[in-house]
Parts: sequence; C-alpha cells; structure tokens
Amino acid sequence: MTTTITYHRPHLYPKQSAAIFAPERYAVVEASTKSGKTVGCLAWLLEQAFAHDRHIVWWVAPVYSQAKIAFRRAKAGLPKSLYVANESELTLTLLNGTVIWFKTAEIPDNLYGEDVWAAVLDEATRMKEEAWHAVRSTLTATQGPVRIIGNVHGRKNWAYRLARKAEGGEEGYHYAKLTAHDAIEGGILAAAEVEDARLALPKAVFEELYLAIATEDGSCPFDIRAIADCVAPLGAPPAVAIGWDLARGKRAGSDWTVGIALNATRAVCGFDRFQAPWSLQVQRIRWLTGNTAALVDATGVGDPIVEELQRGGGNYEGFNFTSQSKQQIMEELALVISQRAIRFPEDVVSELESFEYEYTRTGVRYSAPEGLNDDKVCALALANHHFREGGAPRVRWM
Repeated sequence: MTTTITYHRPHLYPKQSAAIFAPERYAVVEASTKSGKTVGCLAWLLEQAFAHDRHIVWWVAPVYSQAKIAFRRAKAGLPKSLYVANESELTLTLLNGTVIWFKTAEIPDNLYGEDVWAAVLDEATRMKEEAWHAVRSTLTATQGPVRIIGNVHGRKNWAYRLARKAEGGEEGYHYAKLTAHDAIEGGILAAAEVEDARLALPKAVFEELYLAIATEDGSCPFDIRAIADCVAPLGAPPAVAIGWDLARGKRAGSDWTVGIALNATRAVCGFDRFQAPWSLQVQRIRWLTGNTAALVDATGVGDPIVEELQRGGGNYEGFNFTSQSKQQIMEELALVISQRAIRFPEDVVSELESFEYEYTRTGVRYSAPEGLNDDKVCALALANHHFREGGAPRVRWM
C-alpha cells in the first residue's frame, strides 16, 4: 500500500528562501538572530529527507542543548503520524524510513563514519573546524548538499573564512547574508524589538547579532568602519595609476591576476580579475593598461613578466613584495582608508575585512587568512603606492 503525503513548505520570506533553497551544493548563510535561518533550514532538511527513502540526514549543532532545541522544533512542526521519535538518540524516523538525526559537534571524532545524504551545520561559527571536516567526509559517498548557517562571531573562525570563499564566487558555493532588517521586511521580526536591542547591547555585540557584521578581532590593519565609508561605485576615467597583482600559482585554480586603476581623485575607476596562461595575461594587461603608469607585482615568477611587459613599451615598474615592502604599502593603504581618502567598489570589501597581520620574530606579517586570497588588496595597495608618484592619464578602463 502506498501512502501519499501532501506537503506545503512553510512561509519563508523571499531572501530567506533564496538563501537556504539555493541550487548550489554548499550554501553559507551569515544571519542575524531571529532572522529565520533555523526554520528555513529545518524545512530544507525535511524536504531532503522526504526526497530519499531509507537514508540518513543530519542536523549538527555545537552542543547537545542546541541540537535538542532543533529536535523539539522539528517535532512541533510535523504531524505526529509522520514520524517516530527517539528522545535519547534525538532522531526522527519518517514514514519513508529516512532518519533525521540531531547531532552535537562537541566531539568531532564522533561524527565520522556515516553516509549522510544532506546536512545542516547550525551556529557553525561556534563549532570546531574539525567538526566541519568530519561532516564533509560523511557527504563524500552520497555527494550530499550542506547548509552552513549561524550568527557571525568574529573573523577568526573557519565558518567566516568559508563564507568569504563563498562570497568570492567559489564554484559550487552560494553565499547569503540575512540581517534583522531583512527579517523586519519579511514580517517575522518587530522593528521596535530590534531598536530596543540596539539601545540595550554594546555596539559590536548588536552589529554581530542583528546586522551580521563581524568584529575586527584586533587583527585587521584596516579600519572596518572606514572601509564601509570608502565604498563607492567605480569612478570616472581616466586612470592615473594602476596596480597589478599577478597570479603565481600558489593554489591551483584559486590564485588570480587582479588589476585596479585609480583616477586623479584616488577613486577606483577600473577593476579586472582573471585567470589565464601567462601569454594571454601579458596581452590583457597591455591592452587594459595602455600608457598609464602601472606598478606590477615582480615577486618570484612575476619578475620575467614585468620584463616582458617593459619590452613591449608602456610605463611599467616592478614591485618586489618582501615582509618590509608589503608592510609599507599596506600601512600606506590603511592610512588613506582611515582618512576616507580613497574610494573602491564593494567587490574589494571582503578581502580588506579578512586581511590580517601578525607579529613574528622577524617582524610584522601581512596576508590573507589561510585558504583565502589577498589579490584585490595587493592590487589596490600597489595602485595606491604608485598614485603617490602620479602618472600620465590615458582612457582605457571602462
């Protein structure tokens, strides 16, 4: 005998639905508290469970008490005739034999071994990175999708770094941010309650919990608030200085050549980011640069590229990145950002915000966190450094 179940997805406001039900295998959602991420992901996981007979799907939370909250909410939202609950194991076995298992990430080693067809990592910023590694391994045989959700919680955690990769357009990933304002617009949160929280909480806490803005963590050389003030649409050409950061193949498929052009008001008026063989890179750089003064990364393999560019004419100068020279141009960039004396598009913001410095026994080291890129930051810093020297304008950038 076949049992037919009629299912109606609960109401989700448009941004909530688009964030969670994205077609990509990996969806990363940075969200404010009470923005609907839990309800939306419970609906998503339920639909995944009904789509596969006699399989296993997981909801993973940082600690047992949080897993139990999601377990109780799932039970409350389902007719009792559709499942059998195991209160000690925190499982719901559906009529099709699929088990929704509510797990804890407290001991990541306990997450290995199962074949999981879909998973949600709840409050991911508050769980160990090893838990993500374990959950990802369980999705290997099934090629199952995953939703990684949570409030932002500083920048020094794996979920923040993964969100930046997703936001940067990593293949197979979808990124979304849900704020309290989105939830208000979606009709699930009262504006007065958000305003009360703003008045009651420290500013940094409110911005993380309700606006999904990560705190600086004390490791970013750039003023986070000044970065936001410097965001603007592309300025008008002509360009007077261009910075080129060259891909050097450190990480196959993830290193990019980036060019950023500044006009006479120190506004970004040209931006290009691409991957191509060296011969095509040289052609593209020449076409975009024309006779504008350009400062080009000459570190390592970049040096012969600069020589080739110079042999073809134009106004190219090489810049060798060392710990001292990188510190110098990053401090110059930090200064003009703090003075709100530079303008750049939104595309550059995530790399600026995630850029870090650390003190080592040999000095200060400036770089992107492990697994992320700093190509845009370096190109912007090169352009800003060269801007000090001026340059001959030439209209080329769109």
